[in-house]
Amino acid sequence: MKKLLVVLLLVFSIFAFAEVKNPDTIVDVTIGEPDTLDPHQAYDTASGEVIFNVYDNLIEYVGSSLSEFAPRLAESWEIDGNTVKFKIRKGVKFHSGNELTPYDVEYTFERALIGNPGGGPIWMLYEVFFGDYFSLKSAVKGLTGHKWTDLVDSETKEPVNDEAKQILLDFYKKYIDSKVEVEGDYVVFHLAAPKVYFLNIIAQGSSWGAILDSKAAMGLGLWDGKADGWWKFHDWKKEDSPLYAKEIGSGPYELVEWNRAEQKVTLKAFEEYWRGPAKIKNVVIWGVDEWSTRKALLEKGEADIVAVPAQYLSQIKGNPDIEIIEGLPSVSVTTLNFNWQVKPDSPYIGSGKLDGNGIPTTFFADKNVRLAFIYSFDYKKMIDDVLDGYGELVPTAMPKGFLGYDDNLPKPKFDLKEATKYFKRAYRGQLWRKGFKMTILYNTGNAARQKAAELLADSLKKINPKFQAEVRGVQWPTFLDARKNGKMPLYILGWLADYPDPNNFIYTFYHSDGDYGYYFGEKYAEFANKPQAFFGGKSLNEMISEASALTDPKAREEIYIKVQQFVIREGLGVPLYQPIGVRVHRKWLKGWYPNSIRPGDDYYHYWKSEE
Repeated sequence: MKKLLVVLLLVFSIFAFAEVKNPDTIVDVTIGEPDTLDPHQAYDTASGEVIFNVYDNLIEYVGSSLSEFAPRLAESWEIDGNTVKFKIRKGVKFHSGNELTPYDVEYTFERALIGNPGGGPIWMLYEVFFGDYFSLKSAVKGLTGHKWTDLVDSETKEPVNDEAKQILLDFYKKYIDSKVEVEGDYVVFHLAAPKVYFLNIIAQGSSWGAILDSKAAMGLGLWDGKADGWWKFHDWKKEDSPLYAKEIGSGPYELVEWNRAEQKVTLKAFEEYWRGPAKIKNVVIWGVDEWSTRKALLEKGEADIVAVPAQYLSQIKGNPDIEIIEGLPSVSVTTLNFNWQVKPDSPYIGSGKLDGNGIPTTFFADKNVRLAFIYSFDYKKMIDDVLDGYGELVPTAMPKGFLGYDDNLPKPKFDLKEATKYFKRAYRGQLWRKGFKMTILYNTGNAARQKAAELLADSLKKINPKFQAEVRGVQWPTFLDARKNGKMPLYILGWLADYPDPNNFIYTFYHSDGDYGYYFGEKYAEFANKPQAFFGGKSLNEMISEASALTDPKAREEIYIKVQQFVIREGLGVPLYQPIGVRVHRKWLKGWYPNSIRPGDDYYHYWKSEE
């Protein structure tokens, strides 16, 4: 009898331990918090994950595929050259109760083209709609012959005179309003040229393709949909957008709250969702920067999904209630990036001079400095010791598996002798004699980036004790703001593909209008636009634009390899590693599927079960 009681108690304890906690709620414990919830401003995965779940796009990827698409808000579509036509689904409700119409789609994309925040994601829409122009300001200049600043007063945001106003009105009618048009139940997109990756650009997972509720948008003070005054809605600061902490979507979840103090976003299922309400009724996305806290929440079952840096995987392996999925393909790369022209008021460059107590604002415009830093990083130690092998070394910011990737290109190398050689050449020897001080930021909670920054700082000190780099952690939005405002001299950051094409890496990192190149400053823009003998007199920007416009894969590949050779020679940043994907969640979580380009979790497909 005693033996039977022990067995029963053991069985009971097993079932008690395995019992699903909070079956109607998912707690996703991650690192940091969103940067903004405005779909046309957001350009990070933390923001993208929320937007993915509260908005719908026209189409979505089929499961894990990056090339097959299924209907979402569009029932069907057809492509004829540079014209793409979508039939818009009827009976879809936004969270406001307003019903989706084709005009909402037209409004959304026109609002994106008008808003076009500097360094944001809308460059992709300009690429497909305008071809040679990647931003509103460049399109205005190229198509009207007038600079934006010659037409719009920077203080009042109004046209400088009546002639300027007419130019702006004509530009909208001819070049903005004509790109997306409503034809009955259809919305027609007029592209500058056929683009094989247009559907990838607007598919579910891209915040910039999320469809807005136009009535709700206007009610919040966003663009009123009229030609007159459209210029006032261009390039807002993220905090000035009414959608900074609000949403006006039609997705499976509604935003309940974004608690900035706790780095916590709370969602609830939208009961009138057109595909039927989600099984999981509540979602909490919680930024917890300390790994020990995330680990405890996971082990106790208080978190269902947890961000686990590769170096900590061994601490949770063997737990029967935790599922670890390894070896997932990635379309991302983590890189070390150099700002060629830091803002003078940056708190991260010390004195701002080459006097041993800081660095000049144009420190990384010096090729010798860039190459010296590239040789100063221990790539093998990063991958083997910090990532525990969950990473691969690649030659440039182009990930393995993409058109133009060439394993024969030289990969970055850790060589302190070479680093010393270039440091001694920089500034005619003054840098070596005087030394420097600077600050390297990382986003708090990202252990891999912290370790990478510390590895670099340690190597610099070994090369010359006068080379001092302080490593400092800051919150994710603070990190992004410092980058956007040109305050960081260098930074370590990951890039997840917007769409699976090499242009999304080569343009992003090396074109001076790309999301990375844009933040390298005016000095870099001058360099990227300068004719190069290496390219037969063409500039780096011209070569990148030429490759994106080609349809012949072989011709594109040749240009991308040539561009990468130049990138390596000039030291235009360096990849630290291409991560090997790992997923961790409680075993009771069901419905997860991999998609390497998705910016987080698709909660709509989830449920919880002991089985």
